[in-house]
Amino acid sequence: MKTQFHFLILTASGLILSPAAHALDTNPPGYEQPQEVQDSTTPRFQAKLNQIQNIVVIYAENRSFDHLYGNFPGVDGLRDLKLEQITQRDRDGSVLKELPVIWGGLTGPGVTPAITEAQTAHLPNTTFKIDAPDGFNASLSVMTRDLVHRFYQDQMQINGGKSDRYVAYADSGALVMGYYDVSKLPLWSVAQRYTLADHFFQGAFGGSFLNHLALICACTPYYPNLNKSPAASRISAVEADGVTLKLAANSPASALVGPPKFVNDGAFTPDFYAVNTMQPPYQPSAVKPATGGDPRYADPSNASTLPPQTQKTIGDLLSAKGISWAWYSGAWQATLDGQNGATVPNFQYHHQPFNYFAAYAPGTPERAEHLLDGGLNGEEFIKAIDAGKLPQVAFYKPQGNLNEHAGYTDVTSGDQHIADIIAHLEKSPQWGRMVVIVTYDENGGWWDHLAPPKADRWGPGTRIPALIVSPFAKKNYVDHTPYDTTSIIRFITKRFHLRALPGLARRDNAMAQAGEPKLGDLTDALELRGNY
Repeated sequence: MKTQFHFLILTASGLILSPAAHALDTNPPGYEQPQEVQDSTTPRFQAKLNQIQNIVVIYAENRSFDHLYGNFPGVDGLRDLKLEQITQRDRDGSVLKELPVIWGGLTGPGVTPAITEAQTAHLPNTTFKIDAPDGFNASLSVMTRDLVHRFYQDQMQINGGKSDRYVAYADSGALVMGYYDVSKLPLWSVAQRYTLADHFFQGAFGGSFLNHLALICACTPYYPNLNKSPAASRISAVEADGVTLKLAANSPASALVGPPKFVNDGAFTPDFYAVNTMQPPYQPSAVKPATGGDPRYADPSNASTLPPQTQKTIGDLLSAKGISWAWYSGAWQATLDGQNGATVPNFQYHHQPFNYFAAYAPGTPERAEHLLDGGLNGEEFIKAIDAGKLPQVAFYKPQGNLNEHAGYTDVTSGDQHIADIIAHLEKSPQWGRMVVIVTYDENGGWWDHLAPPKADRWGPGTRIPALIVSPFAKKNYVDHTPYDTTSIIRFITKRFHLRALPGLARRDNAMAQAGEPKLGDLTDALELRGNY
C-alpha cells in the first residue's frame, strides 16, 4: 500500500514542501491485510452482544496495576505476596541490600515542599506506600517525578517474568517500588460497582507511543531506509538476544551507585521499527513545519518525525463497515490554535495515534470526520455524551494534566476527571446499550509483580488496571481472564463483525506457540450468557 509524501526542495531560504508528491511505502516487511473472522459464538450470545450499540474507550496514562489497585479485594495483588516475589536484584543478579535513593528526589518539577533525594535514602528492599502518613506522606494530589518507561527497559525490568530488575534498569531508583492507597478515590468505587480486570497487560513493551499504536492497529510503526534517513542515529544498540540494551563502558556497576547508561538507547530497533517516541508527521506535532513548507505538516527532514504510516487501523475497518467512530483528544483544537500564538495546554502530541497515518492526513475527509476535539477539560466530549450523540465507537484521551502521567500531573486529578466522565456516561441517553472500557496505556515504569504472558517480540508488557463499566458488566466482579490492550480491538471487532487486524492473529499464534492461554475479548466481563 502506498501513501503520499512530499518532495523536499532545498533552497537558499530553507526547506520547501513541494505540491508534487511521490509514493513512500511504509508498510513493514511481511505486512498482511486484515482477515475474515470465524465467529464461534452461539446465536443467543450474539443476539445479546448485538444489543450493545456504543463502545467508549477512555485511555489514561502510566500506572501499573499493583501501583494503584494492588490492595483491591479479590485481586491478584500485593496482599499475599511473599518477600521473594518483591525482592529486587542488582544488575549483576545479586540481591540489593536496600533500595537506592530516588535519583533527583521523589517529587516532580516545581513541587513544594520537595521530597529530596537525600530524604529517600536507605529504604528497605520491598514496596513502599508513597502516601503513608508515617512515611513520605506524599498524597495522591502530589506530582512525583517521572520514571523511565521505554521498550527495551520494560523487558529488562520484567526479566523473563521474574519482575526483579525494575530498580536495576530504572532511572529513578527506589521510586518504581512505590504504590498508593487509592481506596478513597472515585474510580475505586466505580471498580467496586462494575468489573475490574486484574490480568490486563499493556499491549506492547515500553511507553505511550507504541501502546497507542497497539490500541488502534495492533501494529508496530516502521521507517523504511532508516539507516539512510535523518533518524539513522536513533537506532538502538542491542545485544544479540534482541531485548537487552548494550551497557556503556562507563555505566555504574550497581543500581546503588547510579542509573544505568547505554551505548545508544534510541527510538528504533536495529531492523527499523519505531518503538520509542517519535513525532507525528502532521500537526499538531512537537516538530515544527519546514521553513516555507506546508504549515499542516511536521518537517520530514527532522530526525524526530516519523514518516506517515499505511498499515490498516481499527478506524479503517469501522469505516469500511459503515460504523461511526471518533477519537476525541482533550485540548486538540486549543493545541492547533496554539500554533498561531494562542496558549497551548498540556497536550501530548504522541497521544493521538491516528495522526501518524496517511489515511488521516490534513485535508482528508477522514481526518475531519474522525479526529475530533475533546475540548478543554473534556467539555466537547461531555457535550456529545450529554446530548446522546456519541458515535458507535468513541475513544477519549484526556489532556495532559488530566491523564495521571507522573512528571506532569498527579493521580487525583485524572481519577476524578475520568470518574466525572463516567458519571455523565451513566446519565447519557445512550447509556442503556453502552460498554465503557477505562484503562491505562502502560505502566509508566512502576513495578508490578505479575509476569506478562509470553508472546511476540512486541509484548505484552507490564500489567495495568482496566475497568469495564456498563449496564452489561458483571457487578462487583474481579475478572481474572488474561487480556491486553489489543483485547479492546478484539471486542470492537467481535461486536461489529469486522475483519481482524493481522496483529491480532500474530499475537494469538505467538502465545499458542509459547503455551499461553488465548487472550480474551472482554466478553467474560459482561453478562451475555445468562437467561434473557
